[in-house]
Amino acid sequence: MVIKVLLAHHGGLVRGALAAVLDKEDDIEVVAESAHGDNVLDLARRESPTIVVMDIDLPAALPMTELCAGLCELCAVLVLAERRSGATRAVEMAKLAPQAGLVATESSTETLIDCVRKLVRGETVLDSDLARTALCAANNPLTEREREILRLASSGLTARAIASQLFLSHGTVRNHLSRVLAKTGSRTRIEAIRVAEESGWV
Repeated sequence: MVIKVLLAHHGGLVRGALAAVLDKEDDIEVVAESAHGDNVLDLARRESPTIVVMDIDLPAALPMTELCAGLCELCAVLVLAERRSGATRAVEMAKLAPQAGLVATESSTETLIDCVRKLVRGETVLDSDLARTALCAANNPLTEREREILRLASSGLTARAIASQLFLSHGTVRNHLSRVLAKTGSRTRIEAIRVAEESGWV
């Protein structure tokens, strides 16, 4: 059986490299690619992939857990996450196992390919280091949307730019940021980012 892959990653170079690696395998074929989460569900319905390999930082209007849950109704989903910054969100994704799996971006290409095959066979795929990091993090007071906005803010985006990228109003983003400041006990956005990162919340 040929494993049909829908590859969704926001980075063009990374996405191209992953596609080249996967396409080298005799039993794997990349049937579609996407740089944004908003068209992934439609692509999955149209292309009927066996599995979606998806970046946890994929920009999307839907929260990542909702997007992942929707995809799990159609096929298997393998989520790529950084061990440090993706651990908290990884716990939420792990609840969708075995239909959804987690692999660290720091993993080798051989590990990625092995995880694709295991997940398609119905085996549970969960990076052990991601799980350990998540268990060490303090209880997270931030919602998924608040964490998403804070991550974008940490990359230097303004509230208006974040609103545009997430298809939210400027006021909604400002309200989320205000709640983040309150929950982290911070006076500035920079301080909130530092507190959240040190606590393992983003």
